[in-house]
Amino acid sequence: MKTLNDARLQARPLTDYGLGIEVRGVDLGGQLPETVVQALRALWSKHAVLVVREQQLEPPAFLRAAQIFGEILPQQLGKFSLPGYPLIGTISSRDLPVRDGKVHVRGENYHTDHSNFREPPVGTMLHAIELPSRGGDTQFVDVRAAYDDLSDELKARIAALRSMHVYESSRSPRKMTALTPQQLAGTASCSQPLVIVHPTSGRPALYLNTGRMEGIDGMPEDQGFALINQLYQHATQPRYEYRHQWQPGDFVLWDNRSVMHQANADFDPGEYRYLYRLMLKGDALKGLQ
Repeated sequence: MKTLNDARLQARPLTDYGLGIEVRGVDLGGQLPETVVQALRALWSKHAVLVVREQQLEPPAFLRAAQIFGEILPQQLGKFSLPGYPLIGTISSRDLPVRDGKVHVRGENYHTDHSNFREPPVGTMLHAIELPSRGGDTQFVDVRAAYDDLSDELKARIAALRSMHVYESSRSPRKMTALTPQQLAGTASCSQPLVIVHPTSGRPALYLNTGRMEGIDGMPEDQGFALINQLYQHATQPRYEYRHQWQPGDFVLWDNRSVMHQANADFDPGEYRYLYRLMLKGDALKGLQ
């Protein structure tokens, strides 16, 4: 356990390959020294998934904690906002359908949030308020490392490719939240690079979201989706994964330009799972070319 900038703040890597960092000894809802703020930002930038344990953040404190890392993005779907706090979204098992004894969660299948936005959120954070006795993990895969391991031939092939991201792809493996025709007409769509360059580190990474990608621009439909699937299967191998097992009070922030994530429905639907969620505003993505 390494001490950083403050006698109380301690950090521990969560994997031996650099993805994920655990922090203890800090109260995100309190007044933090600037040295601690800078340390937290640096840890998130380097490790992509920042886990701060043992937090008790009421909504105003959760909003303050988010602003340590960036500007808050307004909620896309107001029906999931916390009453009295329209900026805060909620993840509640009581909002989800149960079929054949299993909860169908939002966020199954690896993805990156709101990739159809021209300026997708740079970060997403969750704060655990109530958890089931087991299950409900969140998995992350490092799309920077996945890109690094591609062959030089495949890197050259995909360097300049782009994909149109829409609200729900015609071949999406999961159902998005149902929208009225009027709501759907107002949703964003954007052509995004298949390989992006991180604005801070400069590291290239795959940019994938099979729930929103509508093929590859300028490529025959089946060929484009086949390439997307090939890259997705590569990027979601266990060697790129950190699986977060939630503990009460966890605050978890991840970098949407460095990882994909997915939710798990492997918990008793009779138990309650409830988390706060916020996203951070981002800029337009930059590709290699």
